[in-house]
Order: sequence, then structure tokens, then C-alpha cells
Amino acid sequence: MYFDMPLAELKEYCPPRLEPADFDAFWSQTLAQARSFPLNARFEPVENGLSLVESYDLTFSGFGGQPIKGWLQLPRKRGEPVPCIVEFTGYGGGRGHPIDWLL
Repeated sequence: MYFDMPLAELKEYCPPRLEPADFDAFWSQTLAQARSFPLNARFEPVENGLSLVESYDLTFSGFGGQPIKGWLQLPRKRGEPVPCIVEFTGYGGGRGHPIDWLL
């Protein structure tokens, strides 16, 4: 892949930001509204046929209290916190099956 600046310049690049006058107020209000709904997180075990990975059907309340669905994949044997990757598939992408995310 080609870029129009050397890497050193890209690391320092800070383009001008054009924010509306009410930008901070909008996000403060939006985040406060989102936090006004309980998270209601539910983790339901799902059999995935794998011996080293546990899968959970995850549901939690998103913006406006709307349910958000996802998969939580964990090593079956873990004794300490493990790293996390969050991947958003976008509108219409669907979440597939738990094993789809492991391949």
C-alpha cells in the first residue's frame, strides 16, 4: 500500500478538525442518555463443538435500550484475565455462528 507521506510524518499528522459549535454538548447529552438504560448483559453458554474454546451468546442493551447481540469466545482453561478483541460487523453483516469467528 502506498501513502502520500513518510511514516514519520503520518505519525505526527493532525488534520484540522471542523466541529459544530454544539459538538461537545451533543455527545455529552447522547452519552448521558445511553447510560440511562441498564446494561442488562446476559451470557448464555452455546455448544460449539470445540474442546479449547467456550462460546457465549451475548446480549446487552445498546442505544435507546435496543438489544445488541454478539459472541463472547473464551479459552476453556484460563487462570488470569485474557486479551480482548472487539469486532463490529456493521449494519446487515450479521454475527453468523460462534465458530465463524474462530476460523
